[in-house]
Amino acid sequence: QLQLVESGGGLVQPGGSLRLSCAASGSTLDYYAFGWFRQAPGKEREGVSYISSSGGTTNYADSVKGRFTISRDNAKNTVYLQMNSLKPEDTAVYYCAAAALGVAGMETYEYDYWGQGTQVTVSS
Repeated sequence: QLQLVESGGGLVQPGGSLRLSCAASGSTLDYYAFGWFRQAPGKEREGVSYISSSGGTTNYADSVKGRFTISRDNAKNTVYLQMNSLKPEDTAVYYCAAAALGVAGMETYEYDYWGQGTQVTVSS
C-alpha cells in the first residue's frame, strides 16, 4: 500500500517561490505515475501537473505552464513540484497522487493513492 505525505506548503508573497515535496512509503516509486492537484475553497480539485513513471513525460495545466516544474527522484522516493512566480490565484490545498498503472493524465479518477494535502497561500 503506497502512502504519500506532502510537505513544503506555506504562506508566500506574490512572485515568490515554494517547492512542494511528496514523500512516498510502502513501495518503490518506479512503476507509478504521479500528479499534483490543487483545490481552492469552493472549487473542484484540478490537475496541475503530471509526470510519467520514467520521468520522461510531463504535462502542466495552462494556468501554471512556464512557472511550475514537476520532477521525481526515485532513489529518494520523492516527487517535487517547484512553483515560481506564484500568484494569489495559486492559493489552494495541493495534493500529490500516484497512479499504479504508470501512465495517467490530470484527471482525479486516474489516480489510486492520495496524500492529505499541504496548504499554499499566496498573499501580500
